[in-house]
Order: sequence, then structure tokens, then C-alpha cells
Amino acid sequence: MYENVINERYNFKMSRVAIAMSGGVDSSAAALILKQQGYECVGITMKLYTENSDSTEVMLADAKSVADKLNIPFYEVDLKDCFCENVIDKFISEYINGRTPNPCVYCNKALKFGELLKKAEELGCDYIATGHYSQILKDEKSGRFLLKKGLDLTKDQSYMLYSLSQKQLSRVLFPLADLNKAEVRKIAEENGLITAHKQDSQDICFIPDGDYASFIDRYTHENPAHKENIGRGFNEGDFIGESGEIFGRHKGIINYTIGQRKGLGLSFPQPMYVTKIDAESNTVTLAENEKLFSKKLTAIDINSVLFEKIPENLRVKAKVRYKHIEQFATVIEVSENEFTLEFDEPQRAITSGQAVVLYTEYGTTVIGGGIIK
Repeated sequence: MYENVINERYNFKMSRVAIAMSGGVDSSAAALILKQQGYECVGITMKLYTENSDSTEVMLADAKSVADKLNIPFYEVDLKDCFCENVIDKFISEYINGRTPNPCVYCNKALKFGELLKKAEELGCDYIATGHYSQILKDEKSGRFLLKKGLDLTKDQSYMLYSLSQKQLSRVLFPLADLNKAEVRKIAEENGLITAHKQDSQDICFIPDGDYASFIDRYTHENPAHKENIGRGFNEGDFIGESGEIFGRHKGIINYTIGQRKGLGLSFPQPMYVTKIDAESNTVTLAENEKLFSKKLTAIDINSVLFEKIPENLRVKAKVRYKHIEQFATVIEVSENEFTLEFDEPQRAITSGQAVVLYTEYGTTVIGGGIIK
């Protein structure tokens, strides 16, 4: 019912655009496309916290190489402190308190479309562009900027972008909206871009080996601001059942997440899964698979894209993690910062700290979302 109010793709005026260049093929192709369309382009790369200086240098070199190839100005922006404060600190806080965060959501709102947009404005740019596979349209009836899935549903990143404000959406271009990954690589290759066949990053950028616990241990020891967090989440505690019975000892809540089966170090006659993590009691609850399913959740820190306020008892499709397939549900906005969601059918491993994103019943337009409480 919502798609019919959306007119044609919003036509951004031709002007000066800062392209967020990560040194990958997507942002490289985005810069190329905008340059070919007649925009005045500027390349800009964020220098973020990393434990591998070599990878940072490669990223910067590749981004600059593409900018030079396209004959556009190139700038490096040091956002390490901002990244640590808005992404890493939140990531650590969530994990040591028994939740499972998605740091890309924080990064998109605070850095890529926050601090980087400010820097773009300082450089005289009207818009910022990225290599995300999503679409922005304008609803001419309401005047709101809408966020939709990109054409390539296998690469769609609308889930990660649900928290963008109307102001941010009004200043963003997604040149890859109508392309699939194969087409993007072909465009880059045909134009001689060094990044054409560069592999996509699959992990959290500041933890490339995927060992979250080891990273948090190192980071809290090395950063004085985290003195109070040293060792939190690493203390041994009890594995318990749903009735409180003790099954054995765990190695620290930081090593577990909802739905986990492997790596428990215990033997049962039937498969057992992590169903709850309690930081206060330092316990990890185990139960059989059917106990992982639930129909209801509460979300906080919400953002509404499609509406000023989410209509009462709105029928939606919703996904509770990036790879989750959207499912039918009903949402009720409890306050400006909270909503409740009830799925038609129970969903597996709904996890606190993850983002829940709401789509229209057609599943293509983002209504909004929040963080699962």
C-alpha cells in the first residue's frame, strides 16, 4: 500500500559530491559513475582505528589510486578518536553486558553519514555518496526521503542504514542502487580501476580475524579509558538450565551469543543452545532448540524513516539480523524511543543488541527500526 505513493527516483541536482572511498570496488565504481554523470567529485577516505597499519596503508593507497585515475581531488580524514568513541566503545560495552551489537549500524549513523558529511560540507560539497547497494527516493506527497532495497538483493544494505535521519538521507547518493555486483566489477574492470577484482571485506573492519573476545581483552588493557572494563565478561561462571540447575562452568559471557551450540565444552544427550546471557549473575542459560523461538520483542533507540510516527498496529515485515529473511509482524510504537513487535510466527534466536528493521508488507521499503532490548 505504500509503494504507490512513491514517485520516480528523486532527482538530485548536479553538484559537488564527496565520495566516501574505502579502497574497495564498490566505492570506486560509485566515484566513476558520478564522474561520468557530470558531478564534480571529490574523493574522501576515513582513517579509522585498526590494529593492522599495513591494511590501512593499502586501503589509502588503493583509494588514492582510483581518485588519481579519475582525476578527482582526494582527501584523508582522521576519524580514529570519533570511531573509538562511537563504535568501538559501544561495541565493547554491549558485549561485556551480555548483548550482541552490530557496529556497522553505529558507524553508518555517526561516521559515514555523520562526521564524514560534515567534512564534505567543509569541502564545499552538497552531497556525500557511498557504494552501498540501496536506494533513496522521495515521496512527493509527504516530502519524506525514503530508503529502499537495492536492485541486487544479495548485496542489499538497507538493514544497516535504517538509522539514518531525514536530513542525512536528503544529502546522500547511492550510485549502485540499480546495479548488481557483477555489473559493478565489470564497470571497474572496463575502466581500468585497480580495485576491480579486490575481495569484499567479510568481517568487522577493526576485528578482521573475527576473534571478538581477544580484541576486547587487548583493547581494554591498552586504553586507559577502559580501565574499569578490564576483565569484565571474562570471569568464569555457571552454565544453567531454565529452572536454575547448574550444568557446568563457562569461560566468560563474552565468549557466547544467543543460539550458539558449538564451543560450550559440555556433553548432553541432546543438542543444547545458548538461550540467555545474564551479565549481572554471570550466567549463561542453555536449553533445547525449541526454547530459542519467540514471537515478541521490544526495541529502543528507534528511528522512523517512512513516517513521522509509526501508525498504530501497523502490519510490517521485519528482520532481526542482517541475514534474517523478513517475516510478517505487527508493530506498536510505545513512545518516541520504543516500539514493541509481535511476529505472526515465532522467530529463532532474537538477540538483544542486534538491530530489528521494519519493512513495508511488500518488503522493499524501510519503515524504520531500533535496537532489540
